[in-house]
Amino acid sequence: MEGTGRLTTIDRPALVRYSQWLEYFTIGWNTIEGLVGIAAGALAGSVSLVGFGVDSAIEVGSALALIWRMSTDTNRETREHRERIALRVVGLCFLSLAIYIVIEGVEQLLRRAAPEGSLVGIGVTFASLVVMPMLARAKRRAAAALASGALRADARQADFCAYLSAIVIAGLLLNRLFGWWWADPVAGLVMAPIIAREGVRALRGDPCCG
Repeated sequence: MEGTGRLTTIDRPALVRYSQWLEYFTIGWNTIEGLVGIAAGALAGSVSLVGFGVDSAIEVGSALALIWRMSTDTNRETREHRERIALRVVGLCFLSLAIYIVIEGVEQLLRRAAPEGSLVGIGVTFASLVVMPMLARAKRRAAAALASGALRADARQADFCAYLSAIVIAGLLLNRLFGWWWADPVAGLVMAPIIAREGVRALRGDPCCG
């Protein structure tokens, strides 16, 4: 998709189909990732790992909004209307994730609860750390070609998934190696303000939120 330049009427339908395929892949990947992450996090008592799983569920919601937005791309007026709605849905997804991370992180800090090690959790987050940057890059290219702020924001969701993967791995390893029980909730809380800011920008309809 790099260097697409000015689109033609033939280019756009192909780009829309490609974007839809990216969102279907997102739904499939994040459904598996979310179920494994939440289950592993619940067993290990890891707020950042559970938050990572919840993030996957939120990404599925974002992907569904983008599929709905892409389903009527040929009509410009309808496309622009759905673009605005989809962008705000993505913004709500961002804010939902930020709120969840803050609540769970603060609760774990107050309880001084140390998560147990989770090899399954580390495995799924490492896989996400590999896949998500590639998916985000593909979405950004498609978003630029289609001039879609909603798709650009959705690409940002994939970026945050990769960032959360790195933070979760770091938090779990620090606790496992050094006994830093607070590293896990703090690791989750680090991302909350950044995610919330992106959510606010998307809700305002800022097409540059990605």
